[in-house]
Amino acid sequence: MQLSAEISLYPLAVEYREIIGEFVERLAQYDELTVNTNTMSTQIFGDYRTLMAILTDELERVYQQVPSQVLVCKFINRDLNPNG
Repeated sequence: MQLSAEISLYPLAVEYREIIGEFVERLAQYDELTVNTNTMSTQIFGDYRTLMAILTDELERVYQQVPSQVLVCKFINRDLNPNG
């Protein structure tokens, strides 16, 4: 099953832009995912289980880096990649 996710990460830290940038860059390094960014959110497309496993691992990593954060997510169980 394909999954489309739209996420917005808000680290409660002074260096929030760097933290967000590194998080998105790590997601984009996975060949199994398609990652699109804009000024308000990041859209991720891929296989459901793969996407969720990667997102879980990368969120844990960023949560360990900055314990206080807000994450807003939307998920839909189909491929809505506008470039796919």
